[in-house]
Amino acid sequence: MAYTRKIIHIDMDCFFAAVEMRENPRLVGKPVAVGGLPNQRGVLSTCNYEARKFGLHSAMSTAQAFKLCPNLVLLPVNMPLYKQVSQQIHQIFRRYTEIIEPLSLDEAYLDVTGCTQCHGSATWIAAEIRQAIWHELNLTASAGVAPLKFLAKIASDKNKPNGQFVIKPEDVAEFIHTLPLKKIPGVGKVTYEKLAQLGFHTCGDIQNSKQHLIYQHFGKFGQRLWDFSHGIDRRHVEVNRPRKSLAVENTLLQDIDELTEAEKIVEEQYQKLIFRIQRNWGDKPLDQFRKLGLKLKFDDFNQTTLERTMDGLTKTHFLQLLEQIWPRRHERKIRLIGISVHFPEEKVIKQLNLWE
Repeated sequence: MAYTRKIIHIDMDCFFAAVEMRENPRLVGKPVAVGGLPNQRGVLSTCNYEARKFGLHSAMSTAQAFKLCPNLVLLPVNMPLYKQVSQQIHQIFRRYTEIIEPLSLDEAYLDVTGCTQCHGSATWIAAEIRQAIWHELNLTASAGVAPLKFLAKIASDKNKPNGQFVIKPEDVAEFIHTLPLKKIPGVGKVTYEKLAQLGFHTCGDIQNSKQHLIYQHFGKFGQRLWDFSHGIDRRHVEVNRPRKSLAVENTLLQDIDELTEAEKIVEEQYQKLIFRIQRNWGDKPLDQFRKLGLKLKFDDFNQTTLERTMDGLTKTHFLQLLEQIWPRRHERKIRLIGISVHFPEEKVIKQLNLWE
């Protein structure tokens, strides 16, 4: 297969915390996190590498973070500052290409296929961008370079922090064959456990399987698994594609039929949803997010969705939706649960990738 595109994925290193440490150098060397207060059921938006040594990570509850790291320096989200810095980063991107697809304030895809700087070398362009971000903004970024979007994203994580990894077109087949499936974007813990139970651990295992079996077990997502495992990613770097909604959903490792089990899953999904919103709209009150949705998929692969306009984004409202939709299962077991929120349309100004 001939690969002709040159795609870079730039991912800032612990962005919010890094900006705070830049603003206040006395924080350097200390465990630092940005997030909500523990007495308000807050979650961490990000934390620096000193904090990660204690087991802290993004989307962890702030209360749990303090249990693991009592000396944690917790800072409130300063969204106007992060947006300003993000705009400065994008100004650097635009020196090389206008084909930029932001995933959040701190990461983006760049298509540099037609770029003439650096003799057209995507590897050198990525290095120059990272160098400019460091010299001009005093921040570090990691980069992945590949001919496919999903590979560029995987590559940017290989040499974090402040590193770069390149997957050349001629190396794609070999790289993918041994690639662990848990590295594929969208493969979460539950999906990977199901894959492992079926004997699938690497993309090579998928290559040696039958396509209809992958579709049978994983539905629509099975097509992505199959394509990625065969080095197929037809998605282009898309410019100015505002996301109108955000969803969190899980295909369950085992089907359930108890409402209490479903409630626990929805509560966990709510935490993830809030984390993703706060990373991009941390300065917007949650009561402005009014249109909420909940989806159930049954063991017969039929599904149902319930959407309501509520007076704000709260866990209680999602639990109410779950209680209202639950009778629709008619004794069937649940194999997937998902929650979603629609953004206030007049204020949606950037893309937020649905599953990143």
